[in-house]
Amino acid sequence: MLTKQDLCSMALLKLGEQPLVSLNADTASAQLSRTLYDTTIDGLLSSHPWRFATQKITIIKNQSDEYIIPSNVLRILHCPGKICGNQIISDSDTMNILGIVRMDSEYFPSYFVSLSATKLALEFCMPLTGNQQMLRTLISLYESEFQRAKFIDSTTDINAGVNNFSLIDARF
Repeated sequence: MLTKQDLCSMALLKLGEQPLVSLNADTASAQLSRTLYDTTIDGLLSSHPWRFATQKITIIKNQSDEYIIPSNVLRILHCPGKICGNQIISDSDTMNILGIVRMDSEYFPSYFVSLSATKLALEFCMPLTGNQQMLRTLISLYESEFQRAKFIDSTTDINAGVNNFSLIDARF
C-alpha cells in the first residue's frame, strides 16, 4: 500500500536526499511534503482525464434546490447543466456527471506513481537544493514521463471497434 510518505520519499530520493522518517518530523523535507503534497497531486490528477481517476457521479439537489459539486471532484469532464462556481445549474431532478476525483495514493497505477514522484521532486527541488541544473533535468524528465503516462492511460481500454457506422457498413 503506497502512502503519501512513500511518494514523498521517492521524490526526495530523486533529488539525492534522504527519505522521510515521518511526515510529522521537524525537517525541511517533511515540512515541504506536508505543504506541497495535496495541491501537487490534485493538480496532477486534474491535468489530464486519467481513466483511473474518472468516475460517474450521481448528485441530487440539496435543501436549497441546488446541485453542489462534491468536494472530491477535481475536474468535471461532462455535465448536462451549467457550472457556476461549486454549483451546477439545471432543471432536472437528478444529475449524472463524469469527473476526475481525488484519490488516495494506494490506488495510483505504477505509471502515475512514477509521474507523481517526479512532479513532487520538481516542486521540492529549488527549496531543498537550489540547484538550477537539477531543476532543468527534472523538468525534462517530468515532460517525458507525463507523455508516457498519458499514452499508457489512454491505451488501457481496448476499443471494440467502430460499430453502426454507415460508411464502414457500405463497404461490406
